[in-house]
Amino acid sequence: MLELDELWSCVFRKSNQRWVWLAVCRRTRQVVAFFVGDRSERSCWELWQRVPAADKWCHTYSDFWHAYAKVLRSETHQPVAKGSGQTNHVERFKNTLRQRLAQFVRKTLSFSKSDQMHQVVLTLFLYTYNIQCIS
Repeated sequence: MLELDELWSCVFRKSNQRWVWLAVCRRTRQVVAFFVGDRSERSCWELWQRVPAADKWCHTYSDFWHAYAKVLRSETHQPVAKGSGQTNHVERFKNTLRQRLAQFVRKTLSFSKSDQMHQVVLTLFLYTYNIQCIS
């Protein structure tokens, strides 16, 4: 089962928002795919293209953001409320991300100076996080 969600971050200034789209495997707690973009249907589609083929047939849970309903297969996708418990793992991961990387704290003075560095810092963190989940 996959849990999908998105969180916002900023590059250079608070008005320059970037949305990090995440797909987390419920069983392993690993991030199986991510995409940095805006909060559009196209960004959701980009995330879904990065999900491994074997995981695309799993049940998926997300919030009620309209992009998920347009991109994900209706047979396996279920939109749920935040309090339902079906997206707990991805919500918990977002808290971990905010605790460990200053760029992702909601009220912060720490911003990435460029999109490239924003992507590099996030990618390195996700790779080390996934390796730690294995051991």
